Amino acid sequence: MERWKELQLIQLSKTTEMKSAYQVSLSFAKNIGYKFFSFSTTCPAENEYFHSVRFNNYPTDWNREYEKNKFSTIDPIVAHCNQSMLPVLWTEELFTNTPWLWDALEQQGLQHGWSQAIHDEESGLCSTLSLARSHCAISAWELYENLGFSLFIGNHLHKLMVQAMPHAAKPPPMTQLTPREVDVLKLAADGKTAYESARILNLSARTVNFHVQESIRKLGVNNKISAVITAAKAGYLNRNAMR
Repeated sequence: MERWKELQLIQLSKTTEMKSAYQVSLSFAKNIGYKFFSFSTTCPAENEYFHSVRFNNYPTDWNREYEKNKFSTIDPIVAHCNQSMLPVLWTEELFTNTPWLWDALEQQGLQHGWSQAIHDEESGLCSTLSLARSHCAISAWELYENLGFSLFIGNHLHKLMVQAMPHAAKPPPMTQLTPREVDVLKLAADGKTAYESARILNLSARTVNFHVQESIRKLGVNNKISAVITAAKAGYLNRNAMR
């Protein structure tokens, strides 16, 4: 490896802040012959707590139109990277179903490029690194020659992105119902009255009603029917009740 490449990658590995790491990566990309460098992190699955984050030096007009028209929903590069970690060359054939998008890339000087995805099973996030230029087509040989560098850079940027993103607060643990409360709700789900449940459980109707009220309070609902539904959704009524 050339000395300057080694030094820049060492510098990148020591960065702990995303903006600084992006600038080092952009410098590296320019030094290997690419004018444009992009890195984005998205959540392919629906997630109300996470919004896509992008860093790039693409033309401002392109970024504006891309966001305004939600091109990411029809971009074949995005579709490929969401499904595969194999690198993909940007070609006219790739954009067969969206030729006007390919034309727009050419007009912005982004026609020669390639992308590489990083899939993170633990976080469910997908990051995509892209390199592009306006001159000289990219050969498969050139792509694979730089693949190791892109993977190193992509994985480091992805790690920084995950560390910096806000984490959704974990929902509070489900209130635990007592075995007797579960018994009472299971009988209620079977259509038993308090009197019938009392006879089956060898309790008084008053005690049965007490357990129902406690279940309503713990589950944060307003009535017995809602308590039964909530307990069923939580899996309580599938357990071995009537002990």
